[in-house]
Amino acid sequence: MWMKTVFWGLLLFMLVATTMAVEYGARSHNSGPWSWCDPATGYKVSALTGCRAMVRLQCVGSQVPEAVLRDCCQQLADINNEWCRCGDLSSMLRSVYQELGVREGKEVLPGCRKEVMKLTAASVPEVCKVPIPNPSGDGAGVCYWAAYPDV
Repeated sequence: MWMKTVFWGLLLFMLVATTMAVEYGARSHNSGPWSWCDPATGYKVSALTGCRAMVRLQCVGSQVPEAVLRDCCQQLADINNEWCRCGDLSSMLRSVYQELGVREGKEVLPGCRKEVMKLTAASVPEVCKVPIPNPSGDGAGVCYWAAYPDV
């Protein structure tokens, strides 16, 4: 008899716990290994100053000096959690947009459209041969957010 009571008690506990988890967002976008990259949890976003320079130069079609490329790749590789690399690139890109007062569909710099800069920034891990998580498994080292219009 006590086994039935324990069984029903555990079942009730699981039902309540599952309901609470759904209610309070346990399955939200803030759960998983990328949640360690959230500045709200104390993570310090990398400024990626070398990548900022590299992306700007590439976007306008200028030659990227070897030292700038090396600095960018080293800064990206220095981000210990590979789940945070694309997020830091996205933050860097948003700060460039904000600094330049860029709006949707406008030129970021003379000869460089916003969409081109976004794709250039998203491909930095591939250019640098720095690993990033790739849930699709297709082997591409391009940040996933390149496919979304709001970045």
